[in-house]
Amino acid sequence: MSRITNISQLDFNKRYTYADYLTWAFDERVELIKGWIYKMSPAPKRKHQRISFKLTLKLGNHLDSCGCQVYEAPFDVRLKKNKGTDSEIDTVVQPDISVFCDLSKLDDRGGIGAPDLIVEITSDSTMKKDYNEKFNTYEENGVREYWIVNPDSNSMELFKLENNKYTSVGIYNIIDGANEVTSVVFPDLTVNLIDVFKD
Repeated sequence: MSRITNISQLDFNKRYTYADYLTWAFDERVELIKGWIYKMSPAPKRKHQRISFKLTLKLGNHLDSCGCQVYEAPFDVRLKKNKGTDSEIDTVVQPDISVFCDLSKLDDRGGIGAPDLIVEITSDSTMKKDYNEKFNTYEENGVREYWIVNPDSNSMELFKLENNKYTSVGIYNIIDGANEVTSVVFPDLTVNLIDVFKD
């Protein structure tokens, strides 16, 4: 399979696999969701990166003692429901933060299979994808808990997987005092959003 060195060589009306993805040698970052290419936004804003760093630090410090591992983007997560080989996998995402407690799901290329928890930090260009394509993909693949963090409104929505469907546990923010977020999958993990959003 020949290497692709420019994103313009790709056909956005065609579906691809992880095997194709491995041949792409251009600078732009993309994700594959059910075979379709999604361009990732340019470098995130400073606030996005600050929030990501704080959450990664909090999750990493807390979960390290449990034997779980926390990864921050860019980090490829191959979701492989009912699929296994590189040419069969059609979904490769780069969540802002992913938590793996089953370390057999990790290899030198990233994660393979559903993380226990995923955090996406939205922007104007990713909001729709985070609440639609990624939401559905994470739900279908069995990601047990999904956090969507909104830097513009200083808020976060937490979803838990129940009977193979996501249920909203709540929307938390720093305005009305609902600023303490407790994980469902990790009930001894509580995040204070005031600390997360504070510059």
